[in-house]
Amino acid sequence: IPGSSVIQCYNPATGQLLGNVNPATPDGIDRALARAAKAQQEWAKTTFTQRRKVLRTMLKFILDNQEDIATVACLDSGKTKVDAMLGEILVTVEKLQWTIKHGEKALRPERRPTNFLMMYKHNEVRWEPLGVLAACVSWNYPFHNALSPIISTLFAGSALLLKPSESTAFSSVYFTSIARSALTACSHSPYLIQSLPCWPSTANHLTSHPGISHITFIGSRSVAHAVCASASRSLTPVCVELGGKDPAVLLDSLSPHRLEHHVLPILMKGIFTSAGQNCIGIERIIALPNTYALLLPLLTTRIQNLRLGSSISNNNNTSSSNETIDI
Repeated sequence: IPGSSVIQCYNPATGQLLGNVNPATPDGIDRALARAAKAQQEWAKTTFTQRRKVLRTMLKFILDNQEDIATVACLDSGKTKVDAMLGEILVTVEKLQWTIKHGEKALRPERRPTNFLMMYKHNEVRWEPLGVLAACVSWNYPFHNALSPIISTLFAGSALLLKPSESTAFSSVYFTSIARSALTACSHSPYLIQSLPCWPSTANHLTSHPGISHITFIGSRSVAHAVCASASRSLTPVCVELGGKDPAVLLDSLSPHRLEHHVLPILMKGIFTSAGQNCIGIERIIALPNTYALLLPLLTTRIQNLRLGSSISNNNNTSSSNETIDI
């Protein structure tokens, strides 16, 4: 839109306009951080029982609305419904269930051995809430990549400012509302979780902010360098998850039947899931001579038969919206 800074959100599979999102500004980030810091002071005092209640509320909503959540993930990322159910819903539900069941045990104080000279000392490691955290997450798994840091942050007693990819800004507003609504339903402040979609020029204000205690980043190596350089100004710890260079090595011992019916489907999924933008995606295929001769025509035919477009049924309500979402 000429003269506007709004983030225009499209379905990459069809080019359909989903809507517009007003990006966060430096002043908006400051206000969001102040609200999060205030809310976190009270949240840090909650018990694990109270935190489990919030996570159970989120879990119930996700299970009851998984079809809608998967559809939104498909619309904003262009993925298929099967990929959304397995790569978004299943893994998020599993993390919620694990945290509900084992989170308290993982965060209990831990004893450490001492020595003879310090035998009058009692050594213990205690896990304390960090405060306000930031998570800059990628577009390829918009639901899971948003909910994963939210789950851990809430159970550890902290608050989170989520910076989603501008490519999936539309869905991030809905996905973070799941956690915010669960907090509200359990009589806690929704400001513990806030979505701050913004342009890269503004993201630097968030990643260098002295009020941020820790940053999680999911994305490319080149952008990780920029995030870490920005965070170094405030000496903020950063945890990065970057894409790999994963080869598939095919030996000549593969039988033609196994190659076509077992290996080839894995290669196709590994290469083309999220258009190859996948942390465990296959970057290259290394095939020995005999297998190469068999693989090439099989792979060529499969690739030529790929169909571009949306996997979402026309029965779904996928009409575009001219509404602009204000962050």
